[in-house]
Amino acid sequence: MKRPPLRVLVLMHPSLVPPDSLKGQPPEEVHRWKTEFGVVRPLGVQDELNPIRVAAEEWKPDVVFNLLEEFYSLSDFDSHVVSYLELLKLPYTGCNPRGLFLARSKAITKKIAAYHRVRVPAFFVVGRGRKPKRPGALHFPLFVKSASEESSLGIAQASLVDSDEKLAERVRFVHESVGTDALVEQYIEGRELYVAAIGNERVRTLPVWELDFGKLAETGEPIATERVKHSLEYQKKHGIDARRAENLEPLVQRTIERTTRRVYRMLELDGYARVDYRLTAAGELYLLEANPNPEIAESEEFASAALAAGLSYRQLLQRIVSLALARPVRPE
Repeated sequence: MKRPPLRVLVLMHPSLVPPDSLKGQPPEEVHRWKTEFGVVRPLGVQDELNPIRVAAEEWKPDVVFNLLEEFYSLSDFDSHVVSYLELLKLPYTGCNPRGLFLARSKAITKKIAAYHRVRVPAFFVVGRGRKPKRPGALHFPLFVKSASEESSLGIAQASLVDSDEKLAERVRFVHESVGTDALVEQYIEGRELYVAAIGNERVRTLPVWELDFGKLAETGEPIATERVKHSLEYQKKHGIDARRAENLEPLVQRTIERTTRRVYRMLELDGYARVDYRLTAAGELYLLEANPNPEIAESEEFASAALAAGLSYRQLLQRIVSLALARPVRPE
């Protein structure tokens, strides 16, 4: 007897609820809705949890596909929504609230990683409203970014600083424009690598992906700025692309895979995540950050890496849903 299809409730920011059709939409809007069209019944969630409860009671979904990256306009609050799903005993995709909380803070991530002897750039955090006091052992160039925001928010060429004056200026920018604490870390020159991982108790790493900066190195530093990550026009202009990493030494390849599984477990991640690294010319691997619930649009790195591992986009989404259903739900 054929089983009925799963009822999937998809949570997303109201501005990302897609139209009935993408026909006639400009390319930038199609790019914006790429993830939402890949996955079933959308529900916009912004600053109230009650719509989730109502949808759960009236529509009775089998699983919630969580695409939220913030709540109440605060990225730090995304874990609270997942906690609410747990209270409602609703299976959900992606990471649990503990892993989301730990990985959200780049400083906590680095402290935990350093404790477990995973190499990270030397760093310090400047709280909002405070001025940076650079430790004497931390030398320029330094990289300044938000201590908690993702998707390269607030990152530009000016994020790479080579003087105390520029450091203070960029820290002030993060405080005032991004609205978070600032993370200041040693700039690591090297290849930018992304490793997708998927699983709950058993973690599978996907092929290593690399951000190819194209011609950007001719006019600026090869760093993953907002424009590098999100501007299709800028990517085309500079020949920027993400593709499978080539010419990795077997030992380096094994180290990357092993380290990714360690990071996944020590941050208590599950569902799916992406771990970002810099690999130096000397073969030293530096953990930059971990990203639970990363972009899974068909055109993004995660889905591309899954395809390279033999998982079609449909199979990837099915795997993510299966992991959600396999996670234990609290008993009555």
